[in-house]
Amino acid sequence: MSDLALLALNLTEARDGLARKMFSARELAAAYNDAVSKAKPLNAYITPTPERALAMADAADERLARGEALPLDGIPIAVKDLFCTKDILTTAGSHVLDGFHPPYESTVSDKLWQAGGVMLGKTNLDEFAMGSSNTTSWYGPVENPWRRPGDNRPLVPGGSSGGSAAAVAAHAALAAIGTDTGGSIRQPASFCGIVGLKPTYGRCSRCGVVAFASSLDHPGPMARTVRDVAIMLSAMAGHDPRDSTSAPVPVADFEKALTGDIRGLRVGIPQEYRVDGMPRDIEALWQQGVEWLRTAGAEPVEISLSMTKYALPTYYIIALAEASSNLARYDGVRFGLRVEGDGLEEMYELTRAAGFGAEVRRRVLIGTYVLSAGYYDAYYLKAQRVRTLIARDFAAAFERVDCILTPTAPSTAFAIGEKSGDPIEMYLNDVFTVPANLAGVPAISVPAGLSGDGLPLGLQITGRAFDEETVLRVAQVLENAASFRHLPSFLAGAGR
Repeated sequence: MSDLALLALNLTEARDGLARKMFSARELAAAYNDAVSKAKPLNAYITPTPERALAMADAADERLARGEALPLDGIPIAVKDLFCTKDILTTAGSHVLDGFHPPYESTVSDKLWQAGGVMLGKTNLDEFAMGSSNTTSWYGPVENPWRRPGDNRPLVPGGSSGGSAAAVAAHAALAAIGTDTGGSIRQPASFCGIVGLKPTYGRCSRCGVVAFASSLDHPGPMARTVRDVAIMLSAMAGHDPRDSTSAPVPVADFEKALTGDIRGLRVGIPQEYRVDGMPRDIEALWQQGVEWLRTAGAEPVEISLSMTKYALPTYYIIALAEASSNLARYDGVRFGLRVEGDGLEEMYELTRAAGFGAEVRRRVLIGTYVLSAGYYDAYYLKAQRVRTLIARDFAAAFERVDCILTPTAPSTAFAIGEKSGDPIEMYLNDVFTVPANLAGVPAISVPAGLSGDGLPLGLQITGRAFDEETVLRVAQVLENAASFRHLPSFLAGAGR
């Protein structure tokens, strides 16, 4: 097969082609190594690993030849540079981790390699996963492979997993892993026209993931189809005794959950997600999504998630408080960047001033403030109480419905730099995604259509804790109804 034909395959098709020996894992890896190189203008990768990809592909070919294929044998995967990878540069998109080569592998990436996955490299991200645009990275912004017709301004891919999303959308990765603290898998998936899943909190181990906000961080898969994401999740998930928040629950074969039958399911439509100023395109697509599910036999049910209006401020108080604590370890003493000073305290100050970008410094300062004496009760403790009420909202809703349908994001991808002058406007991009993080429930974004200006729009399915099977089943029905086959302009320019 030609390289273009190989790159056009989704994960499921590539897996089946490898099993039938239509091509080799080495041929597939070589095609993707070349695609990674050609995608350099997007700045999706910080550290490509082409030699490792070929070596892992050769090992996969040996297993395939022996008839001992693993679930992901030969599948080329991109890794968000927030996951520690043994002996491979891990930066979290920050200058402060210059030269950091971990002596260990994150649990999630290790599970993928144990399943036969092939590592293409480490993808770019907002610094320490702090952002909704992938413009805060020390290594420069990532460009979305999509452009508005007639407008060549580079667009953001969404954040913080924008490098992973851009790589998958540009066919420079067959699948990728990201992390979702407030929407950082789902919002980039929506902006780039791919599928992104945030599993239940505790479903995938956080061991070896550079921490942003420990009670909110969710590792998860990103790919081109719902089935691909289900296959990835089966390999990634599982209890990890090294992570105290990892849930000791069985891992299903999530691919088998994709029966296509949602007859009798009740789908919640929350009235609070109709926000002021939401574009008509998004409202219309949401209503179209309701009709698609109704036609498939589901019953739409109007519900209320009354605490949703408090979710965004609650999230930013809790997330930034946890970030200020987690980032205290970057002091120039043990690893990464060190800027010498006249004494230990000055060395701390100079290292952090040089190593952290503006957005990270802003969030650490806010987080420190809400945890300080006199403000802890007024902000952090109150936010934790509201978080409990948000979780109760979801619990009450799931007594009436099986899942919830909403838009993924309140806008399409915007131009790089368009919202950088107003942090609050940037934070509002997470308005539809943060509630699921606060409640710890699974949610998936599915590409469902194009806006009037030709950019992807996603719809989001949210489900009960540890009920990814229902979320994936409904998502695939939505995917089939939407029949999203559009390709980004980057691929059209490459002759695909």
